[in-house]
Amino acid sequence: MIRVAVDAMGGDFAPQEVIKGVLLANKEYPIDIILVGDERIIKQELEKQAKTSSIERIFIVHAEEEIKMDDIPSIAARRKRNSSMHVGMKLVRNGEANAFFSAGNTGAMMAVSKLILRTIEGVDRPAIGAVFPNIKSSTIILDVGANVDCKPIHFLQFAIMGKAYARYILKLENPRIGLLSIGEEDVKGNELTKSVFTLLKNSNNFNFIGNVEAKEIFKGVADVIVCDGFTGNIALKSSEAAAGYIGTLLKEELKRTFISKIGALLAKGAFDRVKKRTDYTEYGGAPLLGVDGIVIIGHGSSNANAVKNGIRVSYELALNKVNTHIAEDILNSLENHKQNISLWESIKDKVKNMASQIQK
Repeated sequence: MIRVAVDAMGGDFAPQEVIKGVLLANKEYPIDIILVGDERIIKQELEKQAKTSSIERIFIVHAEEEIKMDDIPSIAARRKRNSSMHVGMKLVRNGEANAFFSAGNTGAMMAVSKLILRTIEGVDRPAIGAVFPNIKSSTIILDVGANVDCKPIHFLQFAIMGKAYARYILKLENPRIGLLSIGEEDVKGNELTKSVFTLLKNSNNFNFIGNVEAKEIFKGVADVIVCDGFTGNIALKSSEAAAGYIGTLLKEELKRTFISKIGALLAKGAFDRVKKRTDYTEYGGAPLLGVDGIVIIGHGSSNANAVKNGIRVSYELALNKVNTHIAEDILNSLENHKQNISLWESIKDKVKNMASQIQK
């Protein structure tokens, strides 16, 4: 049975909302859940909430320390080695858990992941993937914050990891890969994105559709969109803010007149469906792809529903062996890259001679 370790101390509303979410997941998914954190506090909260709920398949692993939301990630990762994050990651590393979910300090999650789990062979940098709703289904964008400065090879690795997620989690047989840029034409963008465009276009690893503008993210033109973490984080935060603004504006207008209130009542079902599709808690958390273990980073303000869905995503990633597929695809990509270099080495002198003859 798949085991998901959960940071009971991570998040703005921990441990109450975390444990509430764990109990919801316990009812819905055929998994074991390991709550990691202060054993005394966890037991007290379980006793409060689980009076009418079954707590079978829920286990507790004690952790003496807790990484706070305002801790400096690099310092906390080095000094708080008995934190719930460290203990949870070690459970994954040692094979005692298949995945780890935390809504705690995002920077610390990345630092501790790289410290304990390391990266999959061939992956230079892990990437945070965020699932965006679109008109048709969903799009995963990566990176959205782990790497503010990237090289072209990192984008290639992001594309490979995003493809694996889209195939095995979004269930898309041949996902379309796009590059986030300021225009559709291949000449648009800065030197980095133009170099990435050429690299992705010449790769045989996936279905590259070219540049994708920010306005097309929600149209569903691409299933996977790659970008550096600086650009991706701006896209993520802007989208979250826009969704919140539109929701507030809509509520104000619907309450403005008696007629609009009647209309809102009649359209309640449609509004509820839209809210569900755009609610971040339905997506659970962002996978940290590229580390040698399944890690899901929840939103700091995660409520019980977000925790439940974060556990669901962890379960799905483990069930579908996404990390195994990423490792295989990265290895194949490296082999193709080596073959291309070998081919070039074998013909470059001939090409140079031909070029010199043409110049004469």
